[in-house]
Amino acid sequence: MSVDPSTDDTRARLNLETATIRWHELQTYFARGQVVFVSEQLDLLAVGEALTADDKARFEGWMAEGLVGEVPVELAQSWYDADASVWAVVIAPWVLVQDRNTRN
Repeated sequence: MSVDPSTDDTRARLNLETATIRWHELQTYFARGQVVFVSEQLDLLAVGEALTADDKARFEGWMAEGLVGEVPVELAQSWYDADASVWAVVIAPWVLVQDRNTRN
């Protein structure tokens, strides 16, 4: 089985571009519908790779399971009220976010 080196390159690039950011700083993107919630059950980088590769089947599966999708308004409000930080990676025009506070 051969390994696609571009997959490793994509993962490495996404890893370098992943950081925590205050939820308040993402309000404009949230209002535009450009923020994608990623469940803590998934690897944020794996989701980023799938988005980069336009892997629709994988995304549809995650969406059907409720693991990826819009940030629920209640969750967005709780992050806002708590001045929370989230893990994020940008894959323009999308911003993938994941609540990692429970893992700290």
